[in-house]
Amino acid sequence: MGNGALSGAVVVVAGAGGPAGRAALLRLAEAGATVVGADNDPERLAEAVDAARYGAGGAAVTGEPVDLLDLDSTRDWAQRVEKDFGRIDGVVHLVGGWRGSETFIKTSLDDWDFLELLLVKTVQHTSLAFFEALQRSDLGRYVLISASGATKPTAGNAAYAAAKAAAEAWTLALADAFRKAGGAEGPTSAAAILVVKALVHDAMRADRPNAKFAGFTDVKDLAEAIAGVWEKSAREVNGQRLWLTEKP
Repeated sequence: MGNGALSGAVVVVAGAGGPAGRAALLRLAEAGATVVGADNDPERLAEAVDAARYGAGGAAVTGEPVDLLDLDSTRDWAQRVEKDFGRIDGVVHLVGGWRGSETFIKTSLDDWDFLELLLVKTVQHTSLAFFEALQRSDLGRYVLISASGATKPTAGNAAYAAAKAAAEAWTLALADAFRKAGGAEGPTSAAAILVVKALVHDAMRADRPNAKFAGFTDVKDLAEAIAGVWEKSAREVNGQRLWLTEKP
């Protein structure tokens, strides 16, 4: 595992316990990275970490339950990771959630309150907590997973699309901070957005064997795209929306 494209890198995955998190842990470990996962569900996180270790042949994958809704807790976690591993070369933000409604007028603002916490606050906290460590790295990357609905919202997804759009705007501001820190030489670290329509995984296909999941991105393909962000220069990916589905 020491010969992978990310050999020696330390990459953090927020929201590591879900299907996309599991796929990302495994792919990053296969690429040679030391991977540190976080999730608010300790049992689910432990299962994801064990699966990645086994799947990647005993790779260095660890996990820690972290309250990403608390900025101080997130900053403490970032400091522990850098202290324990000596560097941080990436943050992959996979904290997700969805709520929608039948029509625009039936939108519940409780849904906004819920999604603003999961989809916006966690981006704010992880980006603020890890910015300086990522800037110190010579290959720092912050990767946000977003949805095409942020670009073309539908009536029943107002709260979700607005939260995703806010998260994108925050990430693009982070990218501008990396650009400014790089000066005339250009950024050495980058913030990029991977855009999907929705995600699909094996369990979903098993539950709905006749469904086509048109335009959906498999979590394994998403994990491949995440790893691919490090294959390009910071200048190429910084501030970019990288589409994994057709643009609306």
